[in-house]
Amino acid sequence: MKQEQYQFTYESYSGIEELQPDDADLLRQARIMTGNAYAPYSQFQVGAVARLINGAIVAGTNQENASYPVGICAERVLLGNAATLHPGISIHTIAISYNNLEGESDHPISPCGMCRQAMLEYETRTSSPIRIILSGQEGEVYIVKTVENLLPFAFNSNELS
Repeated sequence: MKQEQYQFTYESYSGIEELQPDDADLLRQARIMTGNAYAPYSQFQVGAVARLINGAIVAGTNQENASYPVGICAERVLLGNAATLHPGISIHTIAISYNNLEGESDHPISPCGMCRQAMLEYETRTSSPIRIILSGQEGEVYIVKTVENLLPFAFNSNELS
């Protein structure tokens, strides 16, 4: 038996004021975007805002449904919007924030597994890494250089060949 280890590096900032202006602006937009989420069941509003390589800004919010499996996460709404409004254009950076109406919103959270898979597919099909900024409404901020780091042993199109 041989043990292996998976590691990746990410940046950690104590707050939005330490970010570069473009990143801080994108995160502010994501924080504001949480207010557009439809989350009457979980009270957990998520906003995602992306800057594409052509400079365009695209957003998405989570959209819940009384039939829980029918809801969709903010990240996948954003990806659909980007692919529809700007076909073939790579995403440079996605800022993801949340507002927990029944608790704290003061630390970074990471996308769910389904969203990680969808973001990785987008990253792969556009042959361009997607930077991710993660934060709540305040507090610490993480920046991950590529979605690939968030999904070790990912299932991808190579597996279908």
